[in-house]
Amino acid sequence: MDEGKKKLISVNILDVITLLKKDKRKLIIYSCVAAAIGVVVALSTPKTYDSSVTLAPEESGAGFSGSISSLASMVGMNMRIGQTGDALYPEIYPDVMSSPDFLVSLFPIKVKTIKGDVSCDYYTYLTKHQKSAITDYPLLAMQYIVSIFSVKNEALEKGKGKDACNTPLWLTKDQYRVVKSLSKGIQCAVDKKTNVITIKVTDQDPLVAALVADSVKQHLQVAITEYKTKKACNDLQYMQRLFEEARSQYDKARQTYAAYADANQEVTLQAYKMKADDLENDMQLKYNIYTQVVEQLQLAKAKVQERTPAFTVIESAAVPLRASSKSRASMVITYLFFGFFLRFGILVWKNRNLFIHI
Repeated sequence: MDEGKKKLISVNILDVITLLKKDKRKLIIYSCVAAAIGVVVALSTPKTYDSSVTLAPEESGAGFSGSISSLASMVGMNMRIGQTGDALYPEIYPDVMSSPDFLVSLFPIKVKTIKGDVSCDYYTYLTKHQKSAITDYPLLAMQYIVSIFSVKNEALEKGKGKDACNTPLWLTKDQYRVVKSLSKGIQCAVDKKTNVITIKVTDQDPLVAALVADSVKQHLQVAITEYKTKKACNDLQYMQRLFEEARSQYDKARQTYAAYADANQEVTLQAYKMKADDLENDMQLKYNIYTQVVEQLQLAKAKVQERTPAFTVIESAAVPLRASSKSRASMVITYLFFGFFLRFGILVWKNRNLFIHI
């Protein structure tokens, strides 16, 4: 054969139709077998439901700080609320929700199925009340075989997972698989233009999906609030301790002065008067410190309020009425077409000489 010759592929529709007619029996067999497999897969694949929550964070800006500072300066109070940088922006909320710390905190959530036959914590529900599709069995069998031949440290396994609800530092293999599954079933999207947060939870039970979506919203709000107010809360606790100490010292100085003054009302000696003046001055000093600490305590409370983020719920979690997963009929049709085109591909390959000309 000359090297200069090229292969030309031409397709004649009549030839294709003729081939299909000749191979009609096998085409039907392939399609029916594939459709039957599709029926088995469709019936064994559990339905999934989506429940969503939409939030709009309301961030407090510099205007609030400036207003409080201005009001404080009008009454002689020095309020220094700095514009601290915030490292937790809405854009990284999805990373927060996909972190093991956040996902492990969802384990103790109480859930209940829509039929009412299951009522337990979320971790138990995920490990004992989930259905698997027939297509998942080969992977599950492989994991089981690997677990049989893997070397286990019994002491290590006993210690693992005891505090799983409190920390993700030490998880068992089952808990780790649940965390990986949760990272796929719980999704968070943030609109970069409006900062609107959409939380979507996918589950095999519609009521569980709605309950978890609402709980995820609450956990996210708590996590963001704790992060944003952590320093302000620490400052508030410190000012609270100073307030208790200053009040105690002032009360002690006041009682000491009152007791000394009552006991020496008729004494005219200069030494007693000097002692009374010293006690009065000490009481006044303690009072000045006490009033300053009270002012700073109020400012610390205002700082916590300022740093506390507010979330507006645009759309609450609702029990979905329809499944979000692919319908069983469409799955069967997909398998049917797969069987048809599989046989058609084999047929074209066997008769490729009819379409390739040199």
